[in-house]
Amino acid sequence: MKYDRKSAKSHAFATMRGIWAAALMPFDDQHAIDEAGFRANMDHWIEDLGIDGFFIAGKQGEFFSMSVEERKRCFDLAVSAADGRAQTIMSCSDQNMDVVIDLARHAQGCGADYIVVHAPVLHFLKAQDETLLRYYETIAGKVDIGIALWSHPDSGYLMSPALCNRLADLETVVAIKYSVPRPMYAELTRLAGDRILVSTASEEEWLDNILELNWQLYLCSSPPYLIQTAADRRMRAYTDAALAGRAEEARAISASLAPVREALKTTRPAEKPHAHQKYWMDLLGQKGGRVRAPMLELTEEERRMTRMAFDACGLKPA
Repeated sequence: MKYDRKSAKSHAFATMRGIWAAALMPFDDQHAIDEAGFRANMDHWIEDLGIDGFFIAGKQGEFFSMSVEERKRCFDLAVSAADGRAQTIMSCSDQNMDVVIDLARHAQGCGADYIVVHAPVLHFLKAQDETLLRYYETIAGKVDIGIALWSHPDSGYLMSPALCNRLADLETVVAIKYSVPRPMYAELTRLAGDRILVSTASEEEWLDNILELNWQLYLCSSPPYLIQTAADRRMRAYTDAALAGRAEEARAISASLAPVREALKTTRPAEKPHAHQKYWMDLLGQKGGRVRAPMLELTEEERRMTRMAFDACGLKPA
């Protein structure tokens, strides 16, 4: 690692910035990891799109369909493919604490920059905050790598800003992907923004969060490589303009992406997010590939409607 426990927070504040994307993992027709396709995607995302960091083997990456060894292989692939050109944050989320720690140790050993661990599903209701505090304390005590928290509705609850503020005191907790309503993440920014980097996955809210909350990190989802091409880097452009204080320019660029966002939203079947995004990647010339069970593939009609929207949305081809 490029830092130790005591410098984890300062290192993150200095280097964990810009646009980070949650990587989808391409699977081939036999549903094996398409390693060559993933490497090609990473090269494109880094060199052509200017993405700064990558969230590996998370929900977008279908970690729930992978073995522990496959997840570790994804970590190794990502570090190798990034090759020092971009940073990586590895999803070590699991219901089993031993698996979380095993994955965290592998991430630290293979050269990842950070790990992310989402709040677990809790099968009881009492002393929830104290349980979660102990949960993250335990993980932080087993590895030295910087940890990003992740709270989202899939856990069955949302961690409160007050709890996250307490967790921000942990020595190696450096960030949070806070998938919550804006008032909650704005409150956490006020409470703990001096100790952890607060972010959320909404691309549509990213610009306001730079300009109004002084955020430096988009952590993270798939828009950085779904709404951009080598010839059309408007997310990168509005981000750079906003970070440089050119708010009016940034807002105009961001607003121009409205048709692209609408095309993605209106054609994505609620029960098929992975298949839809992978098909959109195919349309962009990236390697989307197949999804694994239990995820569903698009029907021919869904593909046709998506292609029509893609062709009409104004995204410039490479």
